[in-house]
Amino acid sequence: MRRPLRMLCLAVLIGSCGVFSSGSAPRNLDNACSILEQRPHFYRAFKLTEKRWGVPVNVQMAIIHQESRFRSNAKTPMRYFLGIIPRGRQSSAYGYAQALDGTWNEYKQSTGRFVARRSNIRDATDFMGWYMVETKRRNKISLSNSKNQYLAYHEGQTGYARGSYRNKSWLLKVANKVDRRSSMYRRQLKGCGRL
Repeated sequence: MRRPLRMLCLAVLIGSCGVFSSGSAPRNLDNACSILEQRPHFYRAFKLTEKRWGVPVNVQMAIIHQESRFRSNAKTPMRYFLGIIPRGRQSSAYGYAQALDGTWNEYKQSTGRFVARRSNIRDATDFMGWYMVETKRRNKISLSNSKNQYLAYHEGQTGYARGSYRNKSWLLKVANKVDRRSSMYRRQLKGCGRL
């Protein structure tokens, strides 16, 4: 009797580890309350970042949605030579926040969080808070301005200052989409008492 019970417990434990390490996204990404209900640790991470850096939860969520669709192991697409020979990824962006290797290392050095991982939601949101505060300092963009914070996040703070986004109509459309999602998430979060 004990052996089957132990085997069952072991199977449940192994199965649950797969759920959390698979990098899979929550269901219904158009509903902020549903996301946070499915992943309560996301809410704790968002609130910690909001408290430490001042970036609203809805802004964090909208940008993470755009960058990774809430997948912990998100990577940029592969590039191919002649359509078949892999040449590597488009960039080193990885994880929830799609942080580049160099920017991630700068964040760890600046904050002293040397064991931070891009696949950890708390580390990823803390990175976003750190980056957006620096964007506010350098580019005078409000932390609640999801459109322009996203443009600076995508283009880099120097690229944003130069206006590199102005000739990228596709990027402006994406930034407007992030802004609409941020507003939608804000309304939803108010409705379920998370703001």
